[in-house]
Amino acid sequence: MSYNLAVKMAGWRQHLHSYPELSCHETQTAAFIRGALEGLGVAHWHGIGGHGVVGVLARGDGPAVGLRADMDALPIREATGLAYASRHEGVMHACGHDGHAASLLGAAMLLRDDPAWAGTVYFIFQPAEEGFGGADAMLADGLLRRFPMRRIFGYHNWPGLAEGTVMLHEGPVMAGTANFSVTLHGRAGHAAMPHDCADPVQGLAHLIVGFNTIPARETSPLDAAVISTCTLQAGAARNQIPETATLGGTLRALSPKTMARLKARIGDMARAIAAAHELDAEIDISGELPATVNHPAETALAACAAENAGLTVRHDLPPSMAAEDFGRFLEHIPGAYAWIGNGASASLHNPGYDYNDAILPVAARYLAATAKAALA
Repeated sequence: MSYNLAVKMAGWRQHLHSYPELSCHETQTAAFIRGALEGLGVAHWHGIGGHGVVGVLARGDGPAVGLRADMDALPIREATGLAYASRHEGVMHACGHDGHAASLLGAAMLLRDDPAWAGTVYFIFQPAEEGFGGADAMLADGLLRRFPMRRIFGYHNWPGLAEGTVMLHEGPVMAGTANFSVTLHGRAGHAAMPHDCADPVQGLAHLIVGFNTIPARETSPLDAAVISTCTLQAGAARNQIPETATLGGTLRALSPKTMARLKARIGDMARAIAAAHELDAEIDISGELPATVNHPAETALAACAAENAGLTVRHDLPPSMAAEDFGRFLEHIPGAYAWIGNGASASLHNPGYDYNDAILPVAARYLAATAKAALA
């Protein structure tokens, strides 16, 4: 890879880092990517599933393959102190989607200049990955009908994994997820007279403890499952028992069977504990995503392509209970999702995180090599 391309990718990445945009609001990000594709001479379509962009390189006869990168940022106040730190207060590329987009542009440049392939490559720049249904929106907008591809590949940078190492799981990569909230409705009253009330705060306290027992005692220790209660809202006065109290959080599992069990038991337990405290329970489960599970043939293809490109490949790390909507694409067509080591950096979603520009050439080579192998 030329020094010029590495420098160009770092420039793209740092520009995107300076001007992050939240999910469903990626207007300037999409415009920048469109401009970069135009500069590369790559045809493209935009407005797909919101602010999605798809670049197209076609050469001769042959199959088609998709390469996907996400491009939205997070509502986090950056604390890196970098010269190219976020200029949008309270918004930050704390997950590396700036690097994912820049490396996909780099892969487009590599494939544009490489005569040794035939077929069609679709470069998919996806909006709204961070829990806002971007993959679903692109699919609903006809992504696979308008850009028919046989396989799809993507990656995520991974802090703590050695810089530039490609990790490919043979099976689950990241967890399926769903959001949950439970609102308990009781009878409000004076805090000094709890016997005249039905206290939803006490109900929530029992629910939190009860929910923690579901993964611990109702799923196999060999089957990963997580229930985390992350938000609480109740009351406004310290001397009043409120009428309602609400908790919310996330469910995580690697298998559909376990996810179904978690959802069912959340509801059962909420209703039972509410009844025990003379409360009514309102339960909402939403935003469900499947686990990201690699297909065997595509995993082997991607690993071979990476090794042939001179990259270090591993298969030995366990999956993560973090979630990714790339699994939506894998429900429709085969593919594989890799991790590429970001080195010793701050963790994802941390105010001090930064994508490591040194891995941009690795990521671009990985994506380009995998596309060529899929077309072959």
